[in-house]
Amino acid sequence: MTAPMPTAARERRGTLRLAGTLVMSLAALLYLMPFVIQLVTTFKTDPQAASSPLSLIPNPFSLDAYRKLFSGSEGVAFPTWLGNSAFIAVVVTAGRVFFDSLAGYALSRLRFRGRGLLTVLLISVMAVPGVVLMIPKFLVVQYLGIYDTYTAMIVPLLVDAVGIFIMKQFFESVPREIEEAARVDGAGVVRTYWSVVLPMARPALITLTILSFQGSWNEFTHFVVTTQSADHATLTTGLAQFISGGLGVGTQYPLKLTAALLATIPVAIVFFVFQRHFVRGGNAGALKE
Repeated sequence: MTAPMPTAARERRGTLRLAGTLVMSLAALLYLMPFVIQLVTTFKTDPQAASSPLSLIPNPFSLDAYRKLFSGSEGVAFPTWLGNSAFIAVVVTAGRVFFDSLAGYALSRLRFRGRGLLTVLLISVMAVPGVVLMIPKFLVVQYLGIYDTYTAMIVPLLVDAVGIFIMKQFFESVPREIEEAARVDGAGVVRTYWSVVLPMARPALITLTILSFQGSWNEFTHFVVTTQSADHATLTTGLAQFISGGLGVGTQYPLKLTAALLATIPVAIVFFVFQRHFVRGGNAGALKE
């Protein structure tokens, strides 16, 4: 039987716990402070944002930044940027979930010549910085004649090495007996993958969906080298040009921070909605039966 903890030890432990809570709360407050300032600044006027950038009370309270942003004035085609980003993110996410799961299942279950080499190449690609591929991407889309088109923006992003690796690791954690039972019942490889194994991969699929949506929504370098016209600008490329002073005049802090805030909201919503599944899927494949 465990002896009761002395009163002094309990008090000391409680004091340490309280101190830890206060430190973590302070760290969280410092971390959230820039976001609070950003949110408050979106409701300020340009003069107030320039004179009192850290003020937490807009005076006067103004919605001019939101009106200007969605009206397309000030040379900021925000509705076009938002539409392009949403369209590309949805198509790329759907494509990655489908193709990455297919490739991951093939590398995990199918036996064919060169399978080991493909796995090594997959891991090697994951170690290559994306910046290194900028010039090759530009040359390829130029050679194919699809530069400055939605095709060039979408097709190279439909498959990624990280997604394939995530799905491969998860499929390897699925007991083979389940697939063998499906084959005994007459299911082929495609039917087994689609109707038996894929429904079991829900945590990994949700993880891949979040990563794919976030990656395609925040993609910047790929769009820089594959597009040029304003009609194909996304939130990342449009905001980069706007914040760097390429559009409009003056500081326009409320307008810039409003655009940045609205660009962040969709990714934040997706993450918080699927956070529980994301954490579970991140551990998928860590243990094998």
